[in-house]
Amino acid sequence: MANLIDSGAYRSQVKRRNARTLIMQRLSLATLAVSIIVLALLLLNVVNQAFGLVAQRYTVDPDTLAERPLAELSPPELAAVLLEHVPRRLLVIVRDNLYRGDPAAFTRLTLGESIDGDVPETVHGLLPTDLPEAERNRIFAELLGLNVSEDVLRAIIDAEIVKTEIDKGWSLHESLLNRAAIEVDMLTNYPDSELVFKSWLDVRFVTSQLSSRPVETGIRQAILGTAWLLALTVLISFPLGVGAALYLEEYASDNWFNRIIETNIRNLAGVPSIIYGMLGLTVFVRTFEGVTGGRSIVSGALTLSLLILPIIIISAREALRAVPSSLREASYGLGATRWQTLSRQLLPSALPGILTGAILGLSRAIGETAPLFGIAATFINTDPTGPGSRFTVLPMQIYAWTGQPDELFRFNASAAIIVLMALLLAMNSAAIYLRNRAVNQRV
Repeated sequence: MANLIDSGAYRSQVKRRNARTLIMQRLSLATLAVSIIVLALLLLNVVNQAFGLVAQRYTVDPDTLAERPLAELSPPELAAVLLEHVPRRLLVIVRDNLYRGDPAAFTRLTLGESIDGDVPETVHGLLPTDLPEAERNRIFAELLGLNVSEDVLRAIIDAEIVKTEIDKGWSLHESLLNRAAIEVDMLTNYPDSELVFKSWLDVRFVTSQLSSRPVETGIRQAILGTAWLLALTVLISFPLGVGAALYLEEYASDNWFNRIIETNIRNLAGVPSIIYGMLGLTVFVRTFEGVTGGRSIVSGALTLSLLILPIIIISAREALRAVPSSLREASYGLGATRWQTLSRQLLPSALPGILTGAILGLSRAIGETAPLFGIAATFINTDPTGPGSRFTVLPMQIYAWTGQPDELFRFNASAAIIVLMALLLAMNSAAIYLRNRAVNQRV
């Protein structure tokens, strides 16, 4: 043995093996570094477009609307400005900001039933159509002052009265490094505009409804549609995926029929997402329109569930296979039935791996655009109120904005991308927390 260890052939073999290990380690580190650099560049590019200088002008001078600057006014005072300058728009403003139901039903409900917020007892049971116009507008202004924040009210004043126009925008990189050239461009091409720094991502952008004007548009409907769609997709795909994995792994016998099912499940994981979109449009939107409501959240959730089911099934099966067989045998040895063994031993032990597959599947679903082309809308100005509502989602809205001829929409698209990434990060963080909690409970 000593002669073998001291031989040159053995030392040469160990040296080659260590060299191969070192090469693989360095390749792995290089791959990781490249991935981090690419992600950082992507994030920097998005942030670069979401902030920067703009050439801004007003059709109405905001300093003429009140005795004090708008930034110093309280919500009731800002609501009074709206009452003075656009009284006939107050019904629409209240409906869009304090009501979440069907817009056509707003005037048929009492203020207490329709307003999402504080309503004085004196007007709680009143219908808007029963009030004289002047009194109705005064009450609407009072409701806005009670329930809407200062930032949102200023945004409403800007959209309804001031009507801010942006002639041109510059990226954050240009704003920081080429300020002198931008000022020359301003004096030459936009002498009536003011150069200001603008964050396209703000509270108003997140809480406002979609608009055809890039200065006024928001993503409230897209955020709500994305939340509804993901929630329904989880409720459909997770139990179906885990149930199918349990059947195939624990109950199905090894015959030709089950082997065909397993092969097709693996093949479906590689099918292009646009194929699922065509399937959803044909089956869920058109064939079963009476059940799903056509182009509704239900149809979108069913389509995305088909898309991610193979991922969830495959990962759940691998997690079940990773559970030691001794755990099954010990459970059966103590007299447990098959279902008791599955529900009390295998599933809790495999839950971290199952949740990992669910995270991967939902991460794919939240960023998909192609499967929803025939189902989701690219522009909708009503909030989704249930599974049967029409909807739009953040990926669809980002895609629609990038194709707009007005270049200002690209700043909206970048701001929406940051919101989508934050939503994805929050969802993954919650899932990872649940997975780690399951691991700690087993330990």
